[in-house]
Amino acid sequence: MTIFTLVLYVAIAAAILTVLVGVVFKSHKSWLLTFLQNFCGALFIFSGYVKAIDPLGTAFKMEQYFSEFFHTFKDTTFSFMAPIFPWFSEHSIVFSIVMIVFEIALGVMLLVGSRSKLTAWLFLLLVVFFTILTGFTYLTGYVPSGVNFFEFGKWGAYVETNMRVTDCGCFGDFIKLKPKMSFFKDLFLLIPSLIFVFKHRDMHQLFSKKVRTAIVWVVTLGFLAFCYYYTYMNEPFQDFRPFKAGADIRTQKQQEEEAMANVKITHYKLTNKATGQVVMLPYEQYLKEFSNYPKEEWNFEQIKTQPAIEPTKISDFDISDTNGNNVTEDILNDPNYAFMIVAYKIKQGEGKQMKTATVMDTTYVVDTVKIEGTDSFTLVKKADKVTPRQVEMEMTAFDTDYEKRFTETINPVVVAAEKAGYKVYAVTAPNDPAIIDDFRHSTQSAYPFYITDDLLLKTIQRSNPGLVLWKDGKIIQKWHFKKMPSFEAIKAKYMQ
Repeated sequence: MTIFTLVLYVAIAAAILTVLVGVVFKSHKSWLLTFLQNFCGALFIFSGYVKAIDPLGTAFKMEQYFSEFFHTFKDTTFSFMAPIFPWFSEHSIVFSIVMIVFEIALGVMLLVGSRSKLTAWLFLLLVVFFTILTGFTYLTGYVPSGVNFFEFGKWGAYVETNMRVTDCGCFGDFIKLKPKMSFFKDLFLLIPSLIFVFKHRDMHQLFSKKVRTAIVWVVTLGFLAFCYYYTYMNEPFQDFRPFKAGADIRTQKQQEEEAMANVKITHYKLTNKATGQVVMLPYEQYLKEFSNYPKEEWNFEQIKTQPAIEPTKISDFDISDTNGNNVTEDILNDPNYAFMIVAYKIKQGEGKQMKTATVMDTTYVVDTVKIEGTDSFTLVKKADKVTPRQVEMEMTAFDTDYEKRFTETINPVVVAAEKAGYKVYAVTAPNDPAIIDDFRHSTQSAYPFYITDDLLLKTIQRSNPGLVLWKDGKIIQKWHFKKMPSFEAIKAKYMQ
């Protein structure tokens, strides 16, 4: 679905609601104002809902914004504002849930006409907030790398890759809007928000005051519980991410890579840094004349053909072991069932601690073996037995509750899977190999740990840790650690 299709559907729904308000309830004072109430209310409810099914996705997006705001403000005259953004980042989940529920509640208030003056001002403030976010995202496309956003004199031509945040997350993972489109959407919404402020006395009101208030509170409390559940207790209610259950990751990755390989550079857009003059050169002509446009004086932007398939986060699926060896193809081409433990952040405690760990002592025997076809012999070293041994080790301290997620929930499932002959491995964000090894010992996790980008892991799974069942490059199913079935239940339902 595109944003234009969505707006059309919302407009149709708003038109139907407007007729109901005017004809059935006879509560309208202005057909236009009633339509705008219903349109904005329905849009906000839908926008809030597609984020409410995955509040962590919005929280991760807000973390990106807070990080960029911190780096933007810290070296300016507004540096006194910088310290608040790390605090916001630490509480991004709470911020996300409050913002989502507020957006939905505000949409309901518009639909029923609850407290029209307050609703009008709250709607204006929220739209202004969204406009600041989307405007910052879009306008950073004019800010070259290494230049602060507030150094307006150093802004150059718009380059999409300059943008600090790639999309606003306005509609979660349901629709990915280009930042320019998101910004113009919010600029458009400023129009009805101002109309509401000046014409709030003419806004329609349905039912009695007590009923309107009750509806708003029921919706607010209901979605608070809904967001809490799908943040802390389960995977998203609906999964719009590319790594949803049933997705063929291997095939999709191949198709996206082939599509990107066929992208061609058609032109170079050159912008003079001093005068703003823009020159558009065909690719072949640029190769002949590039020396006439020194980089000290000109900004360069490649104009390319559009890929047949828009790349998704699947294109970034790239996993290595702790020694730097790439294991992506091994994972995607494994024809058997395999269990991936996703741990996008290993939660550490403070300092070091002494802990008892189990190490495996291997006893070897040496056999004399005759070399086939000769009279010679060779010595062959073979493992005779493996004996577990308890040792005291100084290890990195880890969050106790986080360790229990492995020792009490994840590991009983995957140990049973390993005993049944299935491959098990964990994937985490890049970290000191010694810390990863300490965590393996501390949680008695014998399976290998691989590494990849934490944003990729957060896209694959919101649960930390969580479990993903793979087969032949496809995701069969995913589980939150608080909804973890036994290995026997997984095998009976998904591994036939």
